[in-house]
Amino acid sequence: MVDLIPSPESVMDILVQTGAYRKGHFQYPNGKHASHYFQMPLAFRYYDNARILSVGLSRMFRMEKSISSRLPDISVISPSPGGIMVAFGVREALGAKQIYWAEMEDGKRQFRQYIGQGDVFPAVIVDDINRSGKAIRETIELVRELGSEVIGVGSIVAFEDAPTDFDGIKAKSLLTFDVNFYGSEEEWKGSRNASDAEKEVVRF
Repeated sequence: MVDLIPSPESVMDILVQTGAYRKGHFQYPNGKHASHYFQMPLAFRYYDNARILSVGLSRMFRMEKSISSRLPDISVISPSPGGIMVAFGVREALGAKQIYWAEMEDGKRQFRQYIGQGDVFPAVIVDDINRSGKAIRETIELVRELGSEVIGVGSIVAFEDAPTDFDGIKAKSLLTFDVNFYGSEEEWKGSRNASDAEKEVVRF
């Protein structure tokens, strides 16, 4: 039985061992370059790892009375398909009644059809990575448009410059990481993090 919140070092060990954390030369969709890339689904391929990470994050939520007092009548929501595995794990650990996830369609983040006013319980939004906070903010707006409220936000990994507060809600994470983005390949090559690795263009 997993009953503790894993340390950042333990989380990083899991990500390294499973290949979910990679080092090299990566170009992100926004054109920026970095020496690190996270591919979280690789860690969630293994049930034991998925349970450690999900239960750890869920315990951070349980420590908040505003969340624990509402259980089980809450929704756990992922801002995108990439966080669905996290959402399922956290939902199971919390014993929450509902799970949803948003998707991008025609450039807009939205829930699938047939989700209407009053359908969504007070929501905890979870993702695999909190990069810029954009996906989380858009999902918060979706929840509010449906007449519900957001009572928690969290992710397995948060970039160091990612938002830590969403309208008064403190974002939780098991690991905070400084990615060190660079505006061009030349800037990246001049950094102390540069290596001889072949450039990979990443998509998410």
